[in-house]
Amino acid sequence: MISTTERERFAQRGQHFLRWTRRLFLITGSLALAYVALALLHAKHYQEAANNTLEQQIHAEEGHKIGLSRSAAKEGDVLGRIGIPRLGMRVAVLQGTTSQTLRLGVGHIDGTPLPGEPGNVGIAGHRDTFFRGLKDIRPSDEIQIQTATGLFRYQVDWVQIVVPGDTGILEPAAGSALTLVTCYPFHFIGSAPERYVVHAHKL
Repeated sequence: MISTTERERFAQRGQHFLRWTRRLFLITGSLALAYVALALLHAKHYQEAANNTLEQQIHAEEGHKIGLSRSAAKEGDVLGRIGIPRLGMRVAVLQGTTSQTLRLGVGHIDGTPLPGEPGNVGIAGHRDTFFRGLKDIRPSDEIQIQTATGLFRYQVDWVQIVVPGDTGILEPAAGSALTLVTCYPFHFIGSAPERYVVHAHKL
């Protein structure tokens, strides 16, 4: 039979455990929020720096008329800027699709033409950061890509949901096309099971 003193001791231990558990959750939550805030702040500052880099490239191109070749583009290099006026979206396009690159901007998919070149240009981005606005895109919306060599305008043809392994969306185009890819569903927690694809043709 448990005495009153022992019950009080168990109750005190339980209260002590609950207090430390609450503190642990509070500290963990605070650290997670701080990490997200720092990551977003870093990405914002990087976007400003990338925009300055693009402006410098434009001025250099005006003087020399020499574009960035595919072989010269390295992972993380600034290739241009993509904007969707109706959605108020504007973000730097970087070379490559590594995790680090996609934390800082959207990435040009290797093996597809560089932005502004003929063919089917592929660009990928995270659904919970730079490409979140794609959930509201519509057919006939205009997409603009600014590079050192000029401003290229595209019009959205269709939006489609595909499985991750569907490489047909990036097949070469006879003319000039643009394919944007992000994960789907947009509000899915964890590794999303599908891909959200926006296809557009050059105007």
